[in-house]
Amino acid sequence: MEKLKHSHGVTIQWRSYELRPPGAPPVPPEYRARIEAGRPRLYAIAQDQYGLALNVGPFGIDSRPALIGAKFAEEQGVGEAYHDAVFRAYWLEAKDISELAVLAEAATAVSLDPNEFLAALTNPHYQAEMQADVEQAYAYGLSGVPALVYNNKYLVSGAQPYEVLAEVAEKAQADND
Repeated sequence: MEKLKHSHGVTIQWRSYELRPPGAPPVPPEYRARIEAGRPRLYAIAQDQYGLALNVGPFGIDSRPALIGAKFAEEQGVGEAYHDAVFRAYWLEAKDISELAVLAEAATAVSLDPNEFLAALTNPHYQAEMQADVEQAYAYGLSGVPALVYNNKYLVSGAQPYEVLAEVAEKAQADND
């Protein structure tokens, strides 16, 4: 996303999506096997296209606290930095972002008061904002991440090479001209 911001001037607006919402049934073994089978491709794209060596956190965690925290961070003007810190914690440092201590560490790294941040996680205002995003994702028919929606019109789902993302960005920009 950072590369697209610089190369195509795209504006990014993060939205919440829960892979494992509360009360979700267990992941069937065959679905988990498909996810695992796709990991080499994901790791290759991350390394080849973006120079990232992924070291992924635990599977099937509750991302709700991290998503609610994002709403607080965005309101405080550090949303982008918070997203980056949480992504790094999960995707590069293999941390469990469902743990409040990990999230407080990310919040502190982006200059948020950790006590205010932790209190925000139980604030109905931020919970409602997160839930509205999730409902919007369901309305779009999304069922996984990453999912990128350009101009509320073009959907790119799954880990994709930069060229695919750039092509869709160019098409969306041409629609606006």
